[in-house]
Amino acid sequence: MPDTGNRRILAFDFGTRRIGVARGQELLGTGQPLAMIPARDGIPDWQQVEKLLAEWQPDIVVVGLPLNMDDTENDMCARARKFGKRLHGRYHVPVEMVDERLTSFEAKGDVMAAGGSRDFGRHGVDDRAAVLILETWCREQTGKPD
Repeated sequence: MPDTGNRRILAFDFGTRRIGVARGQELLGTGQPLAMIPARDGIPDWQQVEKLLAEWQPDIVVVGLPLNMDDTENDMCARARKFGKRLHGRYHVPVEMVDERLTSFEAKGDVMAAGGSRDFGRHGVDDRAAVLILETWCREQTGKPD
């Protein structure tokens, strides 16, 4: 695995209907939207996940943890953790969880500010939320504030 600071990252915004994916490099601290993987009650299309992992060969995977505003965990946190454990178990890639509070809200705001569709049911923002998760993780590694 490359030295800390030079790692390739895939970030996942776990959801029950869609899972957003972003890619990035720790050195740059930025991410790009990559895909939205369909899910059925939180179960992803594992073939698509495997394809992305094979194509991008991340050194680490980051999964968003949707904590409550008071830092407590909820049912979705347990499901996101389970998804992270399955990623590690199936593909033997290091997985880290990162606080993703308000990333979907922020991603929706970014889309609306850019004049994009407000039909978030059909046109999700999960891949953009994954970018924010990835960038949050990168900032945490360098100790930079938000």
